[in-house]
Amino acid sequence: MLRRVVRQSKFRHVFGQAVRNDQCYDDIRVSRVTWDSSFCAVNPKFVAIIIDASGGGAFLVLPLHKTGRIDKVYPTVCGHTGPVLDIEWCPHNDQVIASGSEDCTVMVWQIPENGLESPLSEPVVVLEGHSKRVGIVSWHPTARNVLLSRRMFTTSTPSPPRSRREGWDTCPNEAWMLTSVK
Repeated sequence: MLRRVVRQSKFRHVFGQAVRNDQCYDDIRVSRVTWDSSFCAVNPKFVAIIIDASGGGAFLVLPLHKTGRIDKVYPTVCGHTGPVLDIEWCPHNDQVIASGSEDCTVMVWQIPENGLESPLSEPVVVLEGHSKRVGIVSWHPTARNVLLSRRMFTTSTPSPPRSRREGWDTCPNEAWMLTSVK
């Protein structure tokens, strides 16, 4: 009796269908920075995409209903002096987004209700204190105005794994920061 080594997939007869051009975002210069990031963040109102920008870091904030070809002069969020590595929307306020950058800062931005009509270069809050570039930003899922930022590793030796019982207090490369955004 012959045994099957590989299990058959339940999805072998499922096929996708390409989306129409008017339902896609087209002509966006997505960042080519070599950092393990999704380069975009989405909430119920907006989509934010990290883009290539000269002279620092920038990202686009597009209303979800704005699809199709995106003009090269579309307004951006630009305030970092180095490339933006990560962005994340606040789970409690759809107008607030945080960005971490190679310039060792985290910036919190307030996006207007109808989206950007002109470039946004003044953040609500600038969080400084990292000695290396900020690779991860993450909002606390339940506490308002609490933001986690983490620097990138450049060590050649691996660090020992940490147990979950040690908690956030003992991890030297992570820092919860309280921001004041209304």
